[in-house]
Amino acid sequence: MPLMFKLPAVLIFSIFLLSGAARASEPLVLLTENFPPYNMAKNGKSFAQDANIEGIAADIVREMFRRADIPYSMTLRFPWERIYKLAMHTPGYGVFVTARQPDREALFKWVGPIGPDDWILLAREDSPITLERLEDARGFRIGAYKGDAIAEHLSKEGLRPAIVLRDQDNAGKLLRGEIDLWATGDPAGRYLARQIGISQLKTVLRFQGAELYLALNKSVPDEVVSKLQQALEQMRVEGAVDAIFARYL
Repeated sequence: MPLMFKLPAVLIFSIFLLSGAARASEPLVLLTENFPPYNMAKNGKSFAQDANIEGIAADIVREMFRRADIPYSMTLRFPWERIYKLAMHTPGYGVFVTARQPDREALFKWVGPIGPDDWILLAREDSPITLERLEDARGFRIGAYKGDAIAEHLSKEGLRPAIVLRDQDNAGKLLRGEIDLWATGDPAGRYLARQIGISQLKTVLRFQGAELYLALNKSVPDEVVSKLQQALEQMRVEGAVDAIFARYL
């Protein structure tokens, strides 16, 4: 009788180990959204996979996984809330890029930082404007775009920005002298300006921001997280991260 009971237990334990090993070898499922210049579909649509996804973060993540020799798939889809929750609740999933904030710390395992998401004020390259804090911008003509969190923040602070429908339009307004400052994100603002051939801008203030990361489901083994982090640090030391940023900015 004792042998009859022990044998199934051994078999069950062996099956459990084998299934765990199989799961560990399966590709990680990485989800992202259109968030230029970090992640974006090459065709501009709201769905893309693997090679049809480009951007600073997409390129950095690809190189991280290549160096760490970890299999993965990459999918861009909409909306953000859905893919964020999928990564949080589904074993073997991850999402990028997302801000690493205190209220999110225990929800994922983190690899990064991949890059910043700062709120900035840009001026013309020849502008004499210097600012120490946001309230110093009072009295200047500030451009922002409709519905943006930055524009809403400035309005709450009583700065009354001039609103446009497309953020890149502020780059032209700045060069033409129609506004003194452009309130935008970094690196998003510089990327949008470059897309329309404008590069003669300088940052005069960073007034809010966060670091962006790859967030992995808590089921992902610590060894995998460590390999990816080491690969990213190696890329940073070698200048590969800066080179990827330079390709887009």
